[in-house]
Amino acid sequence: MKYYIVAGEASGDLHGSNLMKALYEQDEKADIRFWGGDLMQAAGGTLVKHYKERQFMGFAEVIINLRKILGLIKFCKTDIASFKPDVIVFIDNSGFNLRIAKWAKQQGFKTHYYISPQVWASRAKRVEKIKRDVDAMYCILPFEKEFYERHNYKVNFVGHPLIDGITDRPQVDENEFRTSNNLSSKPIIALLPGSRKQEITKMLGVMLSLVNDFEDYQFVIAGAPSQDYEFYKQFIKQDNVSFISNKTYDLLSISNAALVTSGTATLETALYKVPQVVCYKANPISYHIAKRIITLKYISLVNLIMDREVVTELIQGDLNKERLTQELKAILNSEKREQLYLDYYELEQKLGGKGASDKAAKLIYEAIS
Repeated sequence: MKYYIVAGEASGDLHGSNLMKALYEQDEKADIRFWGGDLMQAAGGTLVKHYKERQFMGFAEVIINLRKILGLIKFCKTDIASFKPDVIVFIDNSGFNLRIAKWAKQQGFKTHYYISPQVWASRAKRVEKIKRDVDAMYCILPFEKEFYERHNYKVNFVGHPLIDGITDRPQVDENEFRTSNNLSSKPIIALLPGSRKQEITKMLGVMLSLVNDFEDYQFVIAGAPSQDYEFYKQFIKQDNVSFISNKTYDLLSISNAALVTSGTATLETALYKVPQVVCYKANPISYHIAKRIITLKYISLVNLIMDREVVTELIQGDLNKERLTQELKAILNSEKREQLYLDYYELEQKLGGKGASDKAAKLIYEAIS
């Protein structure tokens, strides 16, 4: 069978790579062509476009780069038409993927979606477009199935693929990891400032402003695979800061606490049972537009899944040195830490068991066989 997969960022690349591996197990003759990243490329198949070519964060950035985005959409349609896949699998990235899905459905292609667009967060009317343009939806968050059912759309809850990615990893030798990455014996505070340049630019400076006030700890920046060290270097002014690229899971496994940009990383941090403060700051124009259309009580996946505030969220103006210092001290305190551990355990139970990628791959293969 021929599969065309469209993923658009680092997390999509991770989940896409695991889905591809599972598809190859289901279908030994699978021919996969995809938009993704290094992880998907390592899994096999043919890379069409790397997600680095279309990383645009927020409304303002999308408008500025609209000509380029429209060009990529046109190219994607042409490439799909030439490849003639048995199924197209979209992974998150709704702004791009829903446009392709509409066209693909009209052309008679089978359209499947793995990792639902966040229509539950804003513009719920998009559900009608999904019902029209997407043949099958595979959700990874427990509340999404209930959301879609309220809109009379049957979906499949397959569990969260992060469970597999984290529980199946070999345990890290802490001493060896510290030695090989030139880390001291001080407890580690991990900094996860995001994967896009816009995110890192807005987050990392305020995260690093705390360094001199926590001399008993060492701060370690988790570098995203999509960015080079040269980009991060401009923000590092202090001595007690290290940088480790593309080893976020290993770093989290030995971290004492973390400052995390809102996104998938908040859930990854929680699954590693690391106390965290969630940070978010956007372009002012993008933020004020988003504030008018997003109806959620929380921005972090941890709080959304639990439907209550488990981790502190510092958003826009609240993300400053004073508040961040206060909240970091709180999660380093034993009482707050103990409560977080209990909440994280409950969170993991809500996410379902292992095997999300396998379940999704099996359902996709059975649907087109």
